Amino acid sequence: MASSTARNGSPGRGRSTSPRSPRFSQHFDDDEDGDGGLLDSLPDTRHLQAFGKKVTATAGSLIGAEGVTQHYQNAIGELHRELRRPLMQRSVFSFAQTTPREIVRSRISVPEIQQRALSYISNDLLANIPEDNSHFSLFQGFEASLPDKPDDHAKRHGRHNARGQRLIGGGEEEEDDGDANVPPSMRKLRNQKNSMSHRLEMMGVRKHMCVAEIHEIDNKIANLNTMRKMVLDRLAGLEIEEGELEQDLLTVDNQIEDLQEELDDEAALAPKTASSNASAEQEDGKDGFMSESIYQKIPQSPKTKSKAKRLSKRMSMPVLHEHLQSGSKIKELPAHMDSVTAMDFDAPWGMLVSASLDDTVRVWDLNAGRCIGMLEGHLSSVHCLQVEENIVATGSMDATIRLWDLSKAEYAPHDNRINKSDDGTDDGLAFENSEDAPPPPPSTSMQDCPMFSLASHVDEVTALHFRGDTLVSGSADKTLRQWDLVKGRCVQTLDVLWAAAQATATNTSNSTWRQTGRATDASADFVGAIQVFDAALACGTADGMVRLWDLRSGQVHRSLVGHTGPVTALQFDDVHLVTGSVDRSIRIWDLRTGAIADAYAYDHPVTSMMFDSRRIVSAAGEDVVKVYDKTDGRHWNCGPGADEKDDSAHSIIEHVRIKDGYLVEGRKDGTVGVWSC
Repeated sequence: MASSTARNGSPGRGRSTSPRSPRFSQHFDDDEDGDGGLLDSLPDTRHLQAFGKKVTATAGSLIGAEGVTQHYQNAIGELHRELRRPLMQRSVFSFAQTTPREIVRSRISVPEIQQRALSYISNDLLANIPEDNSHFSLFQGFEASLPDKPDDHAKRHGRHNARGQRLIGGGEEEEDDGDANVPPSMRKLRNQKNSMSHRLEMMGVRKHMCVAEIHEIDNKIANLNTMRKMVLDRLAGLEIEEGELEQDLLTVDNQIEDLQEELDDEAALAPKTASSNASAEQEDGKDGFMSESIYQKIPQSPKTKSKAKRLSKRMSMPVLHEHLQSGSKIKELPAHMDSVTAMDFDAPWGMLVSASLDDTVRVWDLNAGRCIGMLEGHLSSVHCLQVEENIVATGSMDATIRLWDLSKAEYAPHDNRINKSDDGTDDGLAFENSEDAPPPPPSTSMQDCPMFSLASHVDEVTALHFRGDTLVSGSADKTLRQWDLVKGRCVQTLDVLWAAAQATATNTSNSTWRQTGRATDASADFVGAIQVFDAALACGTADGMVRLWDLRSGQVHRSLVGHTGPVTALQFDDVHLVTGSVDRSIRIWDLRTGAIADAYAYDHPVTSMMFDSRRIVSAAGEDVVKVYDKTDGRHWNCGPGADEKDDSAHSIIEHVRIKDGYLVEGRKDGTVGVWSC
């Protein structure tokens, strides 16, 4: 034992009489080699073992030379012997028994205490630090990020260690296999195996780096989506405030106009009052019968000043719907008590006019989601209508067409915002519960809107379209009529049956456009859809024909044959004409050649169709709107029935309108839905 003490330079193990903590005694006595007792005493050492692997990998790469390795082992041995000294153990035990306050007071200076106080990090911030689940060291990650260009000369001579890593500080000596008799071919194969193992390990590191990068991108996308939703909410609030400010500005304009009228009236009455006073002074000395002005004796009825707001075109265009996700629900209005027969709106978030079988025509403020008035005058249900800026044209089953000017309407909402119940649902327009419904619009709100009525048809008006001063209407009397809106009278009548008979009489086998000869559907509207542009008129009828008319000559310029059922909707632009039919198909025609450019079919008849610059939307007897994206050729559904998770039943959509991605649809139960498309 004496020799052991002399050799180690410290007393023998277990003979020291110095006081030691049981905890330190257990750690040092149970592990005689000083490298496993402390780790084995912990209940869970996976994190420490992973950290040890990282340190071992880094140290193994940096310390690969034989001389450096011996130096490292000597340094660790000296540290191990120092830890076995009783004085060192006593010092560690004393340090462990010292309270933190005593350490701060005795060992740390005042500037250092101040610096630590300023750099304090709360536990909430520390709790959000992500855990490092990587089993690879920083050195391995750095090495894996380097381009994979192996040194052919080094690979040929096997200048890699057993882990396949280049020796950094110990030269490029070959691996000592411990057997000088190993043939070169075996050594070459072993070196090749080590190189491949190293490459495989680097690929694992790269895969882990890619996975970590994907998780980081996912987190960034989630954060960006959250930020986008916050910005959308802020944009919605700004547009609501913008609409309210425009209404307030309109109110101030109305007040200025009313005050100016009062000033003008007072200025006009001033000379009359002066002359009356002069005549009264002359007759004052006689009998006093006319001592006061007769005008002053007449009781004056105060001028009725309307507190309502005049409707006007919005000065700013809302853009919220353009940034919402396609298919997002914006509003749902319980508009009518029966099926919607026609609807149209002027601009996104603007004015909507809807007609129904309940014999009402209602005007809606899409921004506030409220009914602001009713257009009264037709004797029967309105079957077709069009809104163009402030002008509305309606065609009814009473065989008349009426025009309305919405700029003369009086808008007196009690609240510009959407009515919401206590639970946050939109119930302000629910007609079933009269107590929750808002006060109905005043009967006089639309009294100044009617312009004039056009009456020449002898049967119900089923289709109409106007542009500028020209309006064309189609009726069940099988005629088309052209109207001059300036003079308010019919200027031309086109007989569809006569045109069809003329086409049949002049038809030859070599004719490109010929009559189909099919019988019309009695249940369908004879004139299903029309559109006019200058002197060009497109008309779709119940025999499945699409006729292109020249209004200057009153003749059919071309007939498009293709549909096998009544045409219910059509729309054209500079190049294409899109038609929808009861034959469950939508066809896209090339107006330059008259040929069908594209066509697609649905499961039910197409009752309504419209397109904007990008999408074609249609109602095809389902609870969804069929959307066709012309840019990428994609078909998808939008509307109440598009959500597969929603098992509730929805009404069939009858009519659709779209402008600039702002979609409005009307259903059989009278509901009107607004969507971002």
